[in-house]
Amino acid sequence: MGLTRSQKLFNIELPLSMPTILAGIRTAAVINIGTATLAAFIGAGGLGEFIVTGLALNNTGLILMGAVPAALLMIVTEILFEVLEKYVTPEYLKRDKTISEH
Repeated sequence: MGLTRSQKLFNIELPLSMPTILAGIRTAAVINIGTATLAAFIGAGGLGEFIVTGLALNNTGLILMGAVPAALLMIVTEILFEVLEKYVTPEYLKRDKTISEH
């Protein structure tokens, strides 16, 4: 195609792979939040501390004090990555949502 290796990488390969790269990072970020929440089981604290204490005391309110903020943090992370993907993905790779495929 007449491109150098770096031109091919930055103009073709990285733009084509960007949605997949961001999907992997997005998944890792959400899994990290869930893992950090469960870290309270080994004494690491955080939002999971409320969940563990609520489970031990059979207190739904205490469980929700940890679970709701953790879930909101995951949702906000998802939304931020969705916005990031919107700005990073080149225009020519975005699907036209007005045309339905049959």
